[in-house]
Parts: sequence; structure tokens; C-alpha cells
Amino acid sequence: MKVRIGIDVGGTFTDAVAINNDTFELIGSVKMPTTHTAKEGVAAGIVKVLKEIMEKYQIAPEDVTFIAHGTTQATNALLEGDVSQVGIITLSSGVQGLKAKSDTTIGDIELASGKYLHSYNAVVNSADQEGFEKNIERALGELKNSGAQAMVATEAFSVDNPENENKAIEICNQYGYPSTAGNDVSKLYGLKVRTRTAVINGSILPKMLDAANMTEKSIKDAGIKSPLMVMRCDGGVMTVDEVRHRPILTILSGPAAGVAGALMYEKLTDGIFFEVGGTSTDISCVKDGNVAVKYAEVGGHKTYLTSLDVRTVGIGGGSMIEIHNGKVKDVGPRSAHIADLDYEVFAEDENIIEPVLKAVHPISTDPEYAYIECSNGKKYALTLSGAANIAGYVPEDSYAKGNIEAAKKAWAPLAENMGMSVKETAEEVLRLSALKNGKVVESFIKDYGLDKNMLTFVGGGGGAATVVPHLGKKFGCVFKIAKNAAVISPIGVALAMVRDMVERTIMNPTEADILAVRREAERKAIASGANPETIEVKVEIDTQQQKVRAIAIGATELRTKELTGARKTDEEIKSLVAENLKVSENQVKIEVDNGSICAVTSEIKVRSHLFFTKKVKPVRLVDRDGVIRLQKKNAQVLACPVSAWKKNVKYLLEEHTVYGDGGAEIPNIYVVSGSRIVDMAGMQSESQILSLCEVELAGTQSDENLIMICTKTTENERG
Repeated sequence: MKVRIGIDVGGTFTDAVAINNDTFELIGSVKMPTTHTAKEGVAAGIVKVLKEIMEKYQIAPEDVTFIAHGTTQATNALLEGDVSQVGIITLSSGVQGLKAKSDTTIGDIELASGKYLHSYNAVVNSADQEGFEKNIERALGELKNSGAQAMVATEAFSVDNPENENKAIEICNQYGYPSTAGNDVSKLYGLKVRTRTAVINGSILPKMLDAANMTEKSIKDAGIKSPLMVMRCDGGVMTVDEVRHRPILTILSGPAAGVAGALMYEKLTDGIFFEVGGTSTDISCVKDGNVAVKYAEVGGHKTYLTSLDVRTVGIGGGSMIEIHNGKVKDVGPRSAHIADLDYEVFAEDENIIEPVLKAVHPISTDPEYAYIECSNGKKYALTLSGAANIAGYVPEDSYAKGNIEAAKKAWAPLAENMGMSVKETAEEVLRLSALKNGKVVESFIKDYGLDKNMLTFVGGGGGAATVVPHLGKKFGCVFKIAKNAAVISPIGVALAMVRDMVERTIMNPTEADILAVRREAERKAIASGANPETIEVKVEIDTQQQKVRAIAIGATELRTKELTGARKTDEEIKSLVAENLKVSENQVKIEVDNGSICAVTSEIKVRSHLFFTKKVKPVRLVDRDGVIRLQKKNAQVLACPVSAWKKNVKYLLEEHTVYGDGGAEIPNIYVVSGSRIVDMAGMQSESQILSLCEVELAGTQSDENLIMICTKTTENERG
């Protein structure tokens, strides 16, 4: 049996899971404290937990086909200010020299109270190629004397011509300095932000190099031949060698692991993912099967690091109930462990004897939080977990399932003060909790154009059931607790795909520009460990910011199976879509089936204005595992052989392009080849679409059946 191992290094615990590579089923998991204080740092904990899980489940080294870990090391280093000082070699010449020096003077970035990332500058005339090496050596001496331990080389427009930066980095490496070129961390214009991003990368290079070397050596010493992969902040993984160059990509990778698990294990297409711990909930969103990302900030400063768009709310399973005059006022952000109190819902009900409601200030400046003191001297916090159990939202098999009778007895004094039943009081607390989480959900819906009617709420983490079921009912959304929710993060690490992204600033991109960015992303994904035959590339064009973005995703090995379970029948697929659309089964039909994916359609009347209605044709692309891969509110579906793809794409463009005062609006086109969905939404011209489609379909058999989906950009197509 081949096994995938995922290790997630958290602030308190390091979790590891073993996954069957053929079925993706969980074999088992282990947990142990994170080794922050060890001489080897968190690497020591990774080694220990790896040894433990292999011994416990009798996994031989040769059976490990994939191993990856997520780490908080880079994040913690920045949060705690435990970073190296950075020397900046500014390469410039002529009249641009003064501006370049200004743009590359990053100075000190405050990372924590009284903790700074210090940087120093030295300017080198890049026009003097004969004296280039000596000038770099002189700059290195200056920067070393200032205290620099890592180096950055940066030059205006190096994204177009990186030669000077790369030469400078070679010299830095010869002298043994960990170093970063500006063009290596970002391909976007903007010298100041690009340099700042490189400086942050450089500041964690020494620490991350040591950890990477130590962890990789331990993996090899264990006899594991599979290369070590590391979690990225955007939900993908990369080789440990890439970590040595771009450790900044591991920042904020902790929350990314959970949503990676939701993507791979739960196959979330459009939804909100909640990772619920004891103190807080990390909320992120998925649209069209892709995680939402944004540019991260460090020390309040913008970077070109794209990371998971995760929004944290101070609500978790252990959140205490804030009271005023003995009545419920709010919930969180303080949790029971801060007040050094046990959860009421995990107490034995015989220990809850004559409870009296009392108030505590967990921290001296805090408001009052509710707890009970019993006549036997035992004290328990009133928690959100207790409320969810009392209200009946926690399933029997949930990690958060507790002793409901004990919780009811503990909540009785508060309910009496409220003039409500115990259950009504619990529901009130859940309502207050939902208000906080609901604001974040609403912001995601607005920011990413999500359709509330089609969202699935997925809960992960030990406290998932305390938040997600109630919130799902409040929004009227489908909700579920992820399978093995308590270990969804290490599962996400174990199942994550290799991912890399290239962004370039290009005004009015040509087909050649788009294809060049696509090829670069593909090459980077291969360098990060992806098998070339598994790579899929999504290209996006941002006309407002004049950016072309290509995201390449692939697996480390050829996969013969994507999901567990038997292939779904036509009737099962129709039933699934009918439930999804909230219509009867006789109202849906499989319009096209290419053997791997079905295009299932219906015809529905929707209200357009007041008393007027219109007919729309929703489309769901469903694979034979029963996973909805794409969903559109109103679309045209075509089927054609590969040999006729160009004719049909041109037809769709002709039929659905909308002309107005602002020019032509090109429709969104999706081409399905086998199990692959080629997303060409956002392309700006016919030639761009045709060029990209030609590349994506190259090598495909001419008689293969394609599915084409087309939606207009002028209407709300989601659905």
C-alpha cells in the first residue's frame, strides 16, 4: 500500500496523518507538542511525529509516495521579529539612480512591539560592467559592516531584464551570503514593493535554510525516497529546494492547509470554509474550485506575496460568554483556557452540583465573562461549544460532541437570569456568534461575486460543529462538517497539489505575451515538483491593473484516481443536480457526456423585475465521482469533436459578444477536454481565446468529444 503523509506544524501541536494513496482514505493520525524550544526548532517535532506515525501504523519508508509539511516557522519569525538583517544592493545608473535609491530604501519594518526588520543600502553603478564584480564586492563589505546577514539585489525593470540582479546574486552566493533577487520573488512592476518583498524573503532565509536542510536530511535518513514538499501560503505545495529560494511563500501557510483539505478531500467548488479552533475561526472562500488569494501585508506594508485571503474572527469552540448584569451581552473573543477554566460541556453531569453564575475578567482589562461555581468547588466556563450542544447542532460523531446534560445544568443559572429556557439562551448566544461570522461571509460574497444560493459551508477543525451548522441554517446554505474535520489541515497538506503562479505587468497583452506567461508558470510548477503530464494552467487578465496572471497546478505523480467511491450513474448525477437546483429530477437532463464529465442542464423561470419573469438555463458540470466542477446560472452548452473546436468557439463568440459604448464584451468560454476544464473567462479578444485554446488542446485526439460552455459577462452568471 502506497501512503501519503501530511504534517501540519501548529503553534501548540504538530499533527500528522497517513493517507492511502489509492483511496485517499485516512489510515491514521498522531499528535504531539510543537518543538519551539528545541535546538533544531520545529524540525525536531516534524521528525518525531514522522517517526511516531510510521511506527504506529507500520508504514515502511519505501511505501511513502508523498510527504509534505506545513509550517508556521516563517510566520512566527515575522510575528516575533526573529529575523536576519538584510543588505540591499541597489543596481542603478544615470539619472534614474537617485529615484532607484529612494525606492529601494526600505529602512526598518516594525514586525512586533519593539522588534524590527533592519535593512541597509549600498548603491552599485550597473552601467560599469567592467568593474561590476569589484563594485558588488565593495557593496558587500559595506553591508556586512552595517550588520547585514542576508542580501538582496534589486534593479528597476529587472522583470524585463534580470541579468544584472542575477549576476549580483551569483557573487553574493560565492561569498556565502543567503541572497534574493527582486525578480525571483515577483515579476510585477513596482520597484519599491518588489524590493520590500525581496527584503522580507531575505530576512527569513538563514533561519529557513537551516530548518529546510535539517528536515530534508531527517527525511532522507528515515529512508524515504519521495522528495520533501512544503505547504505554500496559497494552498499548494513546493519542493524544499524552492523553500531555500523563496521561503516567503510559506508565510501564512497554516490556514491554507485546511482549505487545501476542503478542496481535495471535500472537492469544494463554490463555498466558504471555516476552520474552527478553540479561540478563533479562520474563514476563507473558494470560487470555481479555486481559493481566493490576495496580496499579503507585513508590518502594515504591502508586498507582492499572494496568499490565501483568510479572515479571522475571535469565535471558537472555547469562546466564553460575555455578560452584563448577569445577562448575555456577547460571545468571545476570550476563550476558556485564557481564564484557566474547563469547558462545561466536557464535564461529568454529576459534578455540576448547585451551580452559581459568576463573572470573571480573564485579563484585567476584559469585560465580565460567565462561569459557574458548584457547591463542590468545581468551576466551569460557559462556552460556545456548550451552546451548540444544547441547541442540538453538534452531530454524534463530532469532535465537539460533549455531555449535553452537564451543559444544560451549567447554563441553568444564566437562563434564569435571562428569563428564558436553557435552549433559548443557547440559541441567543449562537445568534450573536453568527452575527460576527456572518459579517465575514457577507464580505466574501460581496468581494468575490458569490451567489449565496449556491454556496456550501464546510467546517474543519475540532470546533467546526459549534459554528457551521447554525450559520449554514441562518444563511439558508448547504453545510457540512468535513470528513475527519479535526485533522483537516494535515489532510490538506497530504493531498495538496503543486502550485505556482506568475504575474506580469503587461499593457494590452498579445497572444504571445499570454502564452509566454503561461509557459513560465508551467516551468515553475515543474521546478516545484509537478509531473508535467498532470499540469493544468489557468490564465487571468486583469485589465484594470494591467496584469496577466497564470496559475499552474499539478500533482507530483500521475494519478489514476481522483476520488474515492464508485462512478455515479446518470440517474444519480441527475438527482444530485436536481437537489442542487432545488427542482424535480424530471426538470434536469444530461445534455452532453464526454465520458468523464457531464453537462447537466435545466430550464428555470426567475424573477427579473417586479412582476416579470424570464427563462434561464443553469448548467452544472459534474464528474463521474459526483462532484460539481463548475456551475453557471445561465449558459449555452455545445458538444463537438476536437477537430471542430475553432469553428465552434468562433460561433460562440459571434453569438454572445455584446457591443456597447465601452466596446465589445467578450463572453466567458469554458472548454472541457476529458476531466480538464479550460477556463478562458476574462480573455479580452478572440485572438487571445483562440491562441490559448490551441495550446490547451494541442496533442488531443481529433475525434475526442469536447464540451463548451458559454456565458455572457454582462449578466450575473453565477448560480
